[in-house]
Amino acid sequence: MEELRGVDLLPEPGEPKILSAIDPSTSGHESQCRAEVTGWAPIVPNALPYQPRRIFSLASGVVVALFLGIILLLWQSNLLLLQLPPPTSEWAFDESEIRELQSDGLSGEDVRVCMVDTGVSLTHTALGNADVEFKDFVGNSIEPVDYGSISHGTLMAGLLLSTGVQTGIAPNVTLGMAAALSADGENNTGSETRVAEAIRWCIFEFEADIISLSLGGVQDQSASREGPAVSATRQAVDAGIFVVAAAGNDGGGGDDGFVSAPGNVNLVITVGASDKNGDTWEKSSEGGLVDSDGNPRSYPHQKPELTAPGVDILSTGENDQWYTSSGTSDATVFVAGALSLILEAHPELKPNEGSTVSCIELVKRALADSMSTNMEHDSTDGYGQLKAKGWLDQVAVDTNC
Repeated sequence: MEELRGVDLLPEPGEPKILSAIDPSTSGHESQCRAEVTGWAPIVPNALPYQPRRIFSLASGVVVALFLGIILLLWQSNLLLLQLPPPTSEWAFDESEIRELQSDGLSGEDVRVCMVDTGVSLTHTALGNADVEFKDFVGNSIEPVDYGSISHGTLMAGLLLSTGVQTGIAPNVTLGMAAALSADGENNTGSETRVAEAIRWCIFEFEADIISLSLGGVQDQSASREGPAVSATRQAVDAGIFVVAAAGNDGGGGDDGFVSAPGNVNLVITVGASDKNGDTWEKSSEGGLVDSDGNPRSYPHQKPELTAPGVDILSTGENDQWYTSSGTSDATVFVAGALSLILEAHPELKPNEGSTVSCIELVKRALADSMSTNMEHDSTDGYGQLKAKGWLDQVAVDTNC
């Protein structure tokens, strides 16, 4: 091209295919033009004086000390701890078909459940919406209080009523809590007379539909008369009130072959414990073949009647904490809670002034039929494992009692 005649073509550094047009007549182009036209020129850096870095100084030491002090303060106040939700026992609610009944809208509304236990503490946030009537047979407290070792009553109440991390079995029931047991070392104990008084409070003052007894004593086969707690339990079932009781935790090599009293009463629903795999808990008590009068037990009143989840069960504890526990106590609440949902669905089965034992017998037969199709019974497994939906379906076949 004519315009480029007389100019020099200078390749760019690093890119020889790119040529810059240089006018050789420009004064000093050899040293200036490349930098001014193309923006390329080596820059000689200015030297900086070397200053050695101090590893530690008084100021930095003060900062580190303040930082560590703040960390220690946060640690002691638990503000540094990440609050993770505890692992739930959701398997227990699924395996027992509780969640199926809840998905149908059942929550225990208008059902009255009475527990005889160590009392209850309602300071746990998961129990903030609970409807509880409290009666103290241990002390003189008007406000709800738990006298138990590891807050046993609060654990049992939480299984039924919790609305926190883990939704309870029947959170909308009205709960009557009769505090009749108290801590004795690691155990919870109470006199039979006190337990009997608490059961009668459930019957006559609280007017329970269901009495849940996560307790039990040894059956005295040589006694000429039954104990006060057994007598009060018979009084409850005779009035048409459903009683659910723990089979006991003396299974294994030391098992005496009898469920705990008052779970030995024929019309009581007596509950053993099972684990996550569906196996009966090794400490769940065995039931005898004859009743306290020496008569053979017959279907559907053989003991225990069933097992329910009772191993490593999560529930509400003290100081807003969550505890796990194992025992036929936990299993008892699962059955009492399932029965609460059934009575909500069929309020005609609830006790009234003219009630007899006929509705209890109907419901117990439906329970056994829902688990065992051939009337088979095992001395520790009962008729099978709790299946709340199957129990409700079996009850619905005939509610005429």
